Formats: sequence, structure tokens, C-alpha cells
Amino acid sequence: MVASFHSFTLAIVACALVFCVQVTLGSITCENLNKDSCTFAISSTGKRCVLEKHLRRSGEEVYACKTLEIEADKLKNWIETDQCIQACGVDRNTLGISSDSLLECHFTQKLCSPQCYKHCPNIVDLYFNLAAGQGVYLPRLCEKQGGNARRGMAEIKNSGIVAPAPESGVKPVNFMITPAMAPAS
Repeated sequence: MVASFHSFTLAIVACALVFCVQVTLGSITCENLNKDSCTFAISSTGKRCVLEKHLRRSGEEVYACKTLEIEADKLKNWIETDQCIQACGVDRNTLGISSDSLLECHFTQKLCSPQCYKHCPNIVDLYFNLAAGQGVYLPRLCEKQGGNARRGMAEIKNSGIVAPAPESGVKPVNFMITPAMAPAS
């Protein structure tokens, strides 16, 4: 009887733990993520998470995960897998979000590889939107990886600033990231 009481108690505790874990993992809030799971994560509201570094007065570096106003396309509650991090050539310790990595031929080759492009929709969606914000269509850039990749990179390098009309008196501004739909895989 004591053994069955122990088994019953253990079953109740196990069920309670499973329920607590599901409730905890069921809703991702960027601010609750640690440094190792923040970058390339998406909150339960569909907003992208970004890793930031702050310096304390003591000089100690502190990392915090923050919610961006940038929404992911059709994805919510997502922490990127280690397989996609490796396949796409991205780094979990990346601070902020930038299109700069698209200028690196090695990175673009990994991003455009079938292992990444066909199996990692979160990362592809992010870089699709970053490229679109720079006036570059990611599928076309991936096509150029074979023969004319340098030209595609030059398109990105040359499209970072929007120049005003000569007589407008308006200063050039950085091109803002605009959401775009990633291609269906």
C-alpha cells in the first residue's frame, strides 16, 4: 500500500511539473529569455527578440533580451534551433539586428543553402525583410550566389542611404526596415 501511495504521489508531482513546464514554455516573453536563447527568438505576440549589452557602473557587461516592434511573418512562440543556427551561419551572441552580414559572401552562401533556406523559416524571414529594407530581393540574391554574387552584394552596399532631391534641403536618412513577405518554402 505504501508503494502504491508513493507511485500515486510521484504521478501527481510529475503531472504538476509537466503542467508547469507547459505553462512556462507556452508563452515566450523576450525579457524572460536568457542570453543563450534570445537572439532569433520570437515572442508569443509575434515580435522579434533582440539581445542588448549594457555596461554597469562597475564596468561589468550585462546582457538583456528585449522585445522589438518588428514582427515575424506568421511565426510566434519560437526559439530558434541549434540546427538552424549552425545551418544558416548565424550566432546566438549577435547584438541587435542588422543587414550587414548580408555583405559577407560566406554568410550569404550559408543563408541561401538548402539546409537553411528550406528548413529555417524564422531566419530566412528575418533576412528576407532585412534585405528588402535595403532594396534587395533575397531569392534573387541567392540565385546570384553562383555566378554574380559580387554584383548582388554591391546592390546591398549601394542602397543603404536614400538621397534627397538636390533642392529639398532634407538630409539623407538611413533606409528603414519594412516588413515584406518571405517566399513560401
